[in-house]
Amino acid sequence: MKYGFIFGATLFAAAFIQPAAAQTEIKLGHVGEPGSLFALSADEFARAANEKLGDKAKVVVFGSSQLGTDEELMQKLRLGTADMALPSSVMSSVVPDFGLFEMPYLVKDREHMKKIEAAVVWPTLAPAAEEQGYKMLAVWENGFRHITNNKRPIVTPEDLSGIKLRTPSGEWRVKMFQAYGANPTPMSFSEVFTALQTGVVDGQENPLTQIASGKFQEVQDYLSMTGHVYTPAYLLVGLNRWNGLPEDVRQILEETAKETQAFVYESAERLEGELLAQMQEESDIQVNEADKDAFIAASDAIYKEFGTQVEGGAGMIEKAISLGKSQ
Repeated sequence: MKYGFIFGATLFAAAFIQPAAAQTEIKLGHVGEPGSLFALSADEFARAANEKLGDKAKVVVFGSSQLGTDEELMQKLRLGTADMALPSSVMSSVVPDFGLFEMPYLVKDREHMKKIEAAVVWPTLAPAAEEQGYKMLAVWENGFRHITNNKRPIVTPEDLSGIKLRTPSGEWRVKMFQAYGANPTPMSFSEVFTALQTGVVDGQENPLTQIASGKFQEVQDYLSMTGHVYTPAYLLVGLNRWNGLPEDVRQILEETAKETQAFVYESAERLEGELLAQMQEESDIQVNEADKDAFIAASDAIYKEFGTQVEGGAGMIEKAISLGKSQ
């Protein structure tokens, strides 16, 4: 009897004990390697967001293309098989309006970028992204892009003649380098080191933080400081996933994403100086300044084509340039 009573009481108690609800996991994927600005930005965002979220949800970061390439992540966001991503150049392949940030020498500096963000990104680009199934939470940074290669220093566009240059996917980056005389080859970031090492391509173009974290200086002879394009990075959530999250979780994620921008910009500015010195000290890569005026002069056709091919493109370009003149 005694044991029967205990057993029955145990069953009775178990019927009223509810299992603890599993914590909602929000997976954030990006292609950056450890030490890259992408990695630093995503990790800082996750740290700050998780501190506020408590047991409501948890942001978990997967870098180094663990959840897929940029292209794959964009598909997964739309399908709902990934939660968050940090794309950059690939956005122009998904939403044509984002080709604005493929225009060479458009963004002067981060203060200029903040003005473009307020006047163009949120009123125009964010709604365009939402129409394609993406909720944009914040504008962060990939950075000012420079060219590395194994053929020669790049001083003017003519120096790119015949060079096989890896680019991200995106028609405007390809068109730009074709106009400069290079042979651009779109390729996923995760494939670039091997392609450089084996000579599949002669060079690539990226911000210093991506060059250094990807260790491209180990397999490249020349680094040319062209600064030809400034690429923002965008913290995105798939719209269906976003709409399925509790309102308080959405609010914390959105607020923290925007607050993280200050950390991103400060880190980017610091890394620009540190990484250039570090690469020169730790490798044999030769660094040279480019003739930016020559590159700007060779860029007119790209601006005109974007202005006519993308609806509203000319207006966006005009507004972005005018915001730089007021500085």
